[in-house]
Amino acid sequence: MLMPCSIRCILYHQTRYITSASFITIVSSAVVGKPCPSVRITQCALLYTTAGGQRRLRVHNLSLNCSSQLMELFKRCETDSLINYFSKTAYRAILKQPLKSVREILVNQTAHMLACYRKNCASPSAASQLILPETMKVFPVYRNSLMKTASLVGSTELSTDDRAHQRLAVMAMGVEDTQLLLYPRLIPLHNMELEGEAVPSPLRCSEDRLSDGGGGPAGERPRPLPVACPPELIQGLFNLPSLAHLQPNTNVLPELDSPQSRKVRAIVSSLMQQRPNSMKLQIVRPKDKLEVLFRQFLVEDKGLYGGASYMDFLCYVHREIRTLLT
Repeated sequence: MLMPCSIRCILYHQTRYITSASFITIVSSAVVGKPCPSVRITQCALLYTTAGGQRRLRVHNLSLNCSSQLMELFKRCETDSLINYFSKTAYRAILKQPLKSVREILVNQTAHMLACYRKNCASPSAASQLILPETMKVFPVYRNSLMKTASLVGSTELSTDDRAHQRLAVMAMGVEDTQLLLYPRLIPLHNMELEGEAVPSPLRCSEDRLSDGGGGPAGERPRPLPVACPPELIQGLFNLPSLAHLQPNTNVLPELDSPQSRKVRAIVSSLMQQRPNSMKLQIVRPKDKLEVLFRQFLVEDKGLYGGASYMDFLCYVHREIRTLLT
């Protein structure tokens, strides 16, 4: 593993970097000289020391296509990378600005971006219709979820340690980890196919999408087992007749020779292998203390410590867009 010592970006005036198992760099560009109208070439030099003590210099060259057309910009927008960048800038800003100001900036940025698209790129339509770029359909839900994270929600019920821990974690996250933080994967188990290796399609992160008889979800977060969970699923996973016999704080799935057990353990193992680190497995029953922890990951609903639901946030942003365009 490389141990970066310093980094220098040619053509850039500001460099922010974080060192972890993966190397992440965010830059703010300042062009030196007259820019090429169709392409931008950047060069990054990395000076590091190997495990054997050798000093080495690695040079990376990157050629990026440029365009002055807004339609082309929105067409090729990468939402996951964009929300990773905005998450880090927002978490850095809370050290210097009031939390209320940072939250207002996030909303204003969202409204201005979407208003710009509607004014310059979208086809004429009724003012009551919300128009989103095809590549940014999920951008508002990510934005709303970001504003409900511990560091940005501003609740007195959350400790300073919790907010500081999440801030440090987000500042070191890559694109995929940020995506999973802001929109966890919820995988239903009650209707999964026991044959084959296919993982069930994830559900939307809303309580309305959870089935009363479902045994899910299993994924990146604690998963609840409803009272109405099918008895054969409980028997196959825990070798118990009902949830009433399940010990509190169970965090290990028994290795049983049943189709349900083999399938669920394979799903959990597959999810954990996709990430360099993962959370402890937690199984939550209805009305358990941990149910509150689970519900805060249903990011399309209203936040437990403040924050609008996804639909309320979307309506508010739509009003802001209409105000900007009038």
